Amino acid sequence: MPESKRPKYLLILILLISALIRCGLAVYVQRQLDQQPERTYVIEGDADGYWRLAQTIVHGEEYSIYTPPRRVLRMPGFPLVLAGAMSVAGEDHFRVRLFLALTGVVACYLVYLLGKELTNETTGLIAAGLTAVSPVMAGFSVLFLSETVFAVTMLFSLWVLVKLGNVKWGDHDRLQGCLWSALAGVSLAAAFYVRPGWLLTLPIIVALMIWRAKGQRARALERAAILILGFTVMLVPWVYRNYQVTGHFVLTSLWSGPSLYDGLNPQATGDSDMTFFDRDRVMLKMSEYEMNRYYTQQAVEYARQHPGHVIQLMGAKLLRYWKPWPNASQFRSWWMMAAVSVVFLPVLLLAGYGIWISRQQGLLLLITLGPILYFSLIHMVFVSSLRYRLPAEYSLYILSAIGVTALVGDRLNKEKIKS
Repeated sequence: MPESKRPKYLLILILLISALIRCGLAVYVQRQLDQQPERTYVIEGDADGYWRLAQTIVHGEEYSIYTPPRRVLRMPGFPLVLAGAMSVAGEDHFRVRLFLALTGVVACYLVYLLGKELTNETTGLIAAGLTAVSPVMAGFSVLFLSETVFAVTMLFSLWVLVKLGNVKWGDHDRLQGCLWSALAGVSLAAAFYVRPGWLLTLPIIVALMIWRAKGQRARALERAAILILGFTVMLVPWVYRNYQVTGHFVLTSLWSGPSLYDGLNPQATGDSDMTFFDRDRVMLKMSEYEMNRYYTQQAVEYARQHPGHVIQLMGAKLLRYWKPWPNASQFRSWWMMAAVSVVFLPVLLLAGYGIWISRQQGLLLLITLGPILYFSLIHMVFVSSLRYRLPAEYSLYILSAIGVTALVGDRLNKEKIKS
């Protein structure tokens, strides 16, 4: 086989393996749930909410669920993806799972593209191969949860940012820089529509763009302005719609307050326990906007009065975030814990080696290591678990692939010397 064609066939093989694993898991998960009539979803609360919101989109109804109506409960990104799948495959759980399995394959392909753009094709292929066989990535691909779709949008936005970072500052590159800047803004907004926690990356990226300009400050400001404009234009429909239904400016959703209180309250452990919401029933006497503000104030006040517990919680959340095995009780069987740990621990060690090798490459470390550290900090405030780490593991696998490449290369070099 010609050398030039080999990577192409390897990539196709990796994507086929990825698809087979995920489709097989879709069959397995659906069969397991069909045998338990009392259960509809693997993770009930969030999955049911996303599914019902997607149904409102498909049926042309108001984007809201529950009574009293929750009109700004979730960002619309993932429900829109589910609605698209329902429009094609119908409101059938198994067929929609198969559609979501394909988003996992897309995520593997984007890992390849990002790894190739940051380093070389070999690294991209290895990183894609690692993501293809990851049991957690494959498993979450077929659940009605936003993690994999967010990973897809996040990886695409990171790839666009790398392409933008590689555009030179010359006059003849100005149009290209502007176009990539606009696409960067749009792609960041697309990821934000799935996971609102991605919002804080916007000011970080803008600040880094200007800082890295080195004598091209005016051109960097131009690109930053276009990026912000692209992001803002994408957000206008959501913000306008929220103002129409609430009478207030709402950039994200009206679930951030309860989510914050979930992580900062007298009974908080770092795990999610939303029973307080049903117990308090504040929606019976407050609007959705007032409820969100109320829980935000409660969380901030508790943190101010109990700094010791907050620090203790931060440590517990950090441990939950980085724990090699799942935290949720339904995933605590010995074989699940072993399967996840056996994959994650070597990947993490290889990523550490990759970090050491790439320690002089700021952009590469920012793109590959930045997301997992970013969400680690966010979930030291909110509740934490492996689930919130998962999307950021995709780009981390590129560092693992760099570690694999270096180890294999060193071994081959030693064998050549011996021979």
